[in-house]
Amino acid sequence: MKKLLFGILFFSLFRTCLAGYLLIPMDNTQANHLKAYGSTYWILAQGGTADWLLNYRGGSFCYPLNDSYKSELVIRGVSFEEISDAQYQQIVDQVSHPEANMDLMKLEKAPKVAVYSPKSKLPWDDAVTMVLTYAEIPYDVVFDDEVMEGKLPEYDWLHLHHEDFTGQYGKFYAHYHNQPWYIKQQEEFEASAHKHGFEKVSQLKLAVVHKIREFTAGGGFLFAMCSATDTYDIALSAEGVDICAEMYDGDPADPQAQSKLDYEKTFAFKDYKLRMNPYEYEYSNIDNQYKERGLTEENDYFQLFTFSAKWDPIPTMLTQNHEKTVKGFMGQTTAFKKDLVKSDVVIMGETPSINEARYIHGVYGKGFWTFYGGHDPEDYQHFVGEEPTDLNLHPNSPGYRLILNNILFPAAKKKKKKT
Repeated sequence: MKKLLFGILFFSLFRTCLAGYLLIPMDNTQANHLKAYGSTYWILAQGGTADWLLNYRGGSFCYPLNDSYKSELVIRGVSFEEISDAQYQQIVDQVSHPEANMDLMKLEKAPKVAVYSPKSKLPWDDAVTMVLTYAEIPYDVVFDDEVMEGKLPEYDWLHLHHEDFTGQYGKFYAHYHNQPWYIKQQEEFEASAHKHGFEKVSQLKLAVVHKIREFTAGGGFLFAMCSATDTYDIALSAEGVDICAEMYDGDPADPQAQSKLDYEKTFAFKDYKLRMNPYEYEYSNIDNQYKERGLTEENDYFQLFTFSAKWDPIPTMLTQNHEKTVKGFMGQTTAFKKDLVKSDVVIMGETPSINEARYIHGVYGKGFWTFYGGHDPEDYQHFVGEEPTDLNLHPNSPGYRLILNNILFPAAKKKKKKT
C-alpha cells in the first residue's frame, strides 16, 4: 500500500513538472517577432485560444502545449519555451498582481481582415500587406465596388494605406500625370465613379468614407497609415465642398472651401488648413512636413507611451513592443501636428522634441480606429518606384510590430477578474 501511495504521489509530482504550455517571449530573446503574430493568428484560426500577456516580456503570448502548435512554431522560426502548468500559474499570478502594470488578454477568434486597395498595380508598396504576407496572416483585398456593395460588415478589421480620399489622385499631378500608371488610375477611378452614379471621383470617395464610418460605428476596427489618415478626415470635413482643382475633377475648387470645413465630422483632427495648391504634394497642414520637422534619418525616433494594462487595456495592447523608442520613417503623411489632434484622441506615440504625434487611437460608435503616420517602418524615405522592403531582413522590426498589434486587437477578450 505504501508503495502504491508513493507511486501515486510521484506520478502527481511528475505531472506537475511536465510542460503544459508554450510561452512565446516577445522581448529581445525572440528570433522572429513578426511571425510570432502570424503563428498566434494561425492558432486562433484553427479554433484554438491564446493568452496575450500584456507588458510581460514585451507582450508575450502563451498557448496550451500542442504538438501541432509546436511544429508550426518551429517551421516559422518563432522562439518558444515549454513551461509547466505550475510555471504558467506563477506567470499568471505575477501578471494579475494589483501592483503589476501587466494583465492577461484572452485571444479567442481570428479576425477577418480586409485591405482597401485598388486592384491595379501601383508603383509603391503597402507596409500592411507586406507584413501580413510575411507573417502569413490571410486577408482579402477590397476596393470601391466591394465597399459600395455593402461588404465591409463581413470583416472585423479594415486597413487603409497610401490612399487619397479627397479625389486628388494623391496630388501626384505635378510629377507623374504623364506616367502610364497615373493615367490608368485616373481612367479606372473615373469609370468606377460613373458606375456608382457619381459625376466625380471625389464624390465616390466621400461615399466610400461614409461606408467606412458606418463600418467603424457598427463595431469594426479601422487602421490607417500614411495619406489615408489625414485624407480620410479631410474628406469627411469637406462634405459638399469642392476642394479639387480643375485637373482633378474638371472644374475649379471652391475659393471659400477652407471656411466651409466642418471639423465636427472628423475622427482625429481639427482646425487644420487645406493646401489648395494643386501642384503641392500635401493636402493640409496636419502633416509635419520634412522641412518643418528638422530631423534626419539618423536622429528621427519616436517614443511609445506606457499605459496602465489593467485600466487602459486597449492602448496597452496597441503599444506592445520590445522597444519603446522606435525609429521614424517618412510618408506622404509622416506625422501629425499635436495641436491639430482632437482632445479626446489617445496619443500612443510621439516625437516630443518637435511636438508631433506619430501613432494615435480613438473610439467611434461601437468601433475603434488607429492612425499611424508614415509609409514603411523599415524604409525611411520610400520613393515611388522603389523595390519593396524584404522583411526577411527585419523579422524583429518594432515599427512593424505596431501594425500587427492592431491585427490581433479585435481577437481580444478581457479576462474576468476574480471577486
